[in-house]
Amino acid sequence: MTTEDLSLVLSPTRIGRVELRNRVVRTAYGTNLGRGQLNEDLIAHHEARARGGVGLSMVEATGIHPSGPMTLNGWDDSIVPRYAQLSRRVQDFGMKIFGQLNGRRVLVVGAGEISTLTAQHLRANGVGEILVTSRTPAHADALAASVNGRSVPWDDLAQGVAVADIVVTATGSQRPIITRAQIEAVTGRHRRDPLFIIDIAVPRDVEAAAGEIEQVFLYNIDDLQAAVRENLARRVSEVTRAEAIVEEELEKFGAWLRARGVIPTVVALRQSFESIRRAELDRLDFKLSALPPEAREEARARVDEITHLIVEKLLLMPTEQLKSLGDPETATLYAEAIARVFGLAEPAADEKDVQDGQDGDAHAERTAGRVQPFTRTKSRGRR
Repeated sequence: MTTEDLSLVLSPTRIGRVELRNRVVRTAYGTNLGRGQLNEDLIAHHEARARGGVGLSMVEATGIHPSGPMTLNGWDDSIVPRYAQLSRRVQDFGMKIFGQLNGRRVLVVGAGEISTLTAQHLRANGVGEILVTSRTPAHADALAASVNGRSVPWDDLAQGVAVADIVVTATGSQRPIITRAQIEAVTGRHRRDPLFIIDIAVPRDVEAAAGEIEQVFLYNIDDLQAAVRENLARRVSEVTRAEAIVEEELEKFGAWLRARGVIPTVVALRQSFESIRRAELDRLDFKLSALPPEAREEARARVDEITHLIVEKLLLMPTEQLKSLGDPETATLYAEAIARVFGLAEPAADEKDVQDGQDGDAHAERTAGRVQPFTRTKSRGRR
C-alpha cells in the first residue's frame, strides 16, 4: 500500500448522513463473545476497536425472534439499554456502530424491475422478512412469492412502514407516496427503532421532510449518485497512476530491448578477457611448482581471485555504457568498434537476438580459439 493509498483510507467519509472519521471498517463476524447477548465482553470488544482508530464497526447478526439462529437478542426491549451503552462507549472514541441486515424486516414498495432486483439482492444478503406492496396486487403477490416474502395491500402501506426496519421504494408515482405526516401517524414523532428509507424513484416517492424525524434515515437517488461519483473519481485517479506505471515499465522494457542488441559483443569481450586471464594463470603454474603443495594452492587461489576482480572492474564500465546506449544505431557502431579493436569475431545474424544467453556462450566458444594469450618478449632485460 502506498502513502497515497493510506492517506485515502484514513481520510473522512460519509454514508448518507453518517459521518465517518476514516474508511477503516471492522466487518461483521461471529465472535461468540456475547453468546447470544450484548454483554460486557462484546461491548469491550467493539470499544477496543474504537480505541484503535476504526471508523465503523458492525455488530453480529441481531435476531428478531428467539426461534431464529443463535444471534444477538433483538426480539425484546431488554437489549435497548445495552445498545445504548455500546453506542456511547464507542462514540466516545469517534467510531460509529452499525447493525446487520440479518433478521431485519424490509418493505419493498413497487414491483417493477428495480424493485425485483432489490428484493432479490436483499434476500441473497440474509434479511429476515421481505414485505412487498404495489398498486397492482397481482404484481406484489408474484414478487413476494419469488423471494419467499409476503405481500401487503397497497392501502396498508403506512402500516407496512411502521413495522419495517428498512423501506425501499421505487414506483413511477409523480408525487410522494410516503410523507412525514404518515410516518408520524403510525410511529409517533420519536420513533424508538431506526428506520432506513431508501428512495430510488425518480421523481421521489418519499417526502424530504420525512428524513427529519428522529431515528428515520432517508436516502435518495442523489445520495446513491454521490457515492457513484466518489467511486468514479477514485477510479479515475487510479487510471492516472496505472498509466504512470505502464509508462515506467515500458521505458524499462525499451531499455532492456535495446541492451539485447549488444549482448553478443559483451559476451564475446568478457570471454576474450577471461581466456587471457586463464592462459596466464596456467603459465603461472610452472613458476609456482617449486612451492609446497599447500602454499602453491593458496598462492594460485589468491592470484585467481585478484585477476578475476581486475577483469570484472575493467569490463564494468564498457559493459554498462554499451547497455545504456539509447540509440540502436549508435549501439551497433560501438559494438562493431569494440569487436574490431579487440579482435572479436563478428556475431552471426541469428546471434544478435539472443534469447537466454546460451547463444552468447556458444559464440564465445567459437571466439576463444582466435584469442592468443599474452606472451612477454624474451629480449626484455632485467631491472
